[in-house]
Amino acid sequence: MPVGTQASVKALTPGELYTLGAEIILGNTYHLYLRPGHNLIRALGGLHRFMNWHLPILTDSGGFQVYSLSSFRKIEEEGAIFRSHIDGSLHHLSPELAIEIQEALGADIMMCLDTCIPYPAGLEQVRSATDLTTRWAQRCLMARTSDKSLLFAIVQGGMYRQVRQDHTYRLLELGFDGYALGGLSVGEPKEMLFEMIECSRPLIPDYFPVYVMGVGTPEDLVECVAMGVDMFDCVMPTRNARNGMLFTSFGHIVIKNARFADDEGPIDPECGCYTCRNYSRAYLRHLFMARELLSYRLNTIHNLYYYLGLMTEMRRAIEEDRFHRFRKDFYRKRIK
Repeated sequence: MPVGTQASVKALTPGELYTLGAEIILGNTYHLYLRPGHNLIRALGGLHRFMNWHLPILTDSGGFQVYSLSSFRKIEEEGAIFRSHIDGSLHHLSPELAIEIQEALGADIMMCLDTCIPYPAGLEQVRSATDLTTRWAQRCLMARTSDKSLLFAIVQGGMYRQVRQDHTYRLLELGFDGYALGGLSVGEPKEMLFEMIECSRPLIPDYFPVYVMGVGTPEDLVECVAMGVDMFDCVMPTRNARNGMLFTSFGHIVIKNARFADDEGPIDPECGCYTCRNYSRAYLRHLFMARELLSYRLNTIHNLYYYLGLMTEMRRAIEEDRFHRFRKDFYRKRIK
């Protein structure tokens, strides 16, 4: 899911996202609550109409953004108390308000408010925070006023296998429309990320969609799909595009490198995106070094085309029962 934090996937129009093959995008409860406000968006017809995107939207609950505020927030039983990163104003985000905001936005998939756990964290801290996430999930269920939107719960548990497994079972008992594996990509080693997915994903029946939040690199996506994950979001393809890192079938390149100064070739000879069909590495390097706005657009078009194409290829490989071969070919092409 391309990340449209503030009702915009940076540098692209909704029409361009559709052309690239995006079928769903992500919006952010925290940011849209603060600016321009969920009530304004509701009055203007909801988030789909507001941003002119007519396919599904998933809104994350804002829990991770509150977590990232660090010294500007406090977690209590009733919810998260935080100060706005925009103007310092004080706010209280409860599970009930998180659902109210997401229903006002008209999200197709809403996320329960959760407590994101830092890494590293002690066992008792993890248990306490995970129990709070369970209670908040129950309150989110009760706060829901219609079944027009799906509601996903978020599995927490830090980096403790047993806590994650226990939490998965508890959320399954409550009954949600889908399940996310949260609290990952917070600084833990890569092998630990995969271990936490491996210990909890098999517990979730296959008829539920499973979503790993905030992941990740192309390699992360391939490995997580191999473990049975269905959905992802990450700012990496768009943020890295603006920073000049471009993803390809053979790995990534950093377009500012001097070796591309006179390179007439496309970013990736195997890529069919608008950028690769029309522009050279030399031109893209020039734009990036000159800080031209077109650099952000062309790089973002390429990276999202690559990511969305990778997901399409994996879906096709699964449907044709050849995912194992796809995975081997994927790594064979990577430059060591």
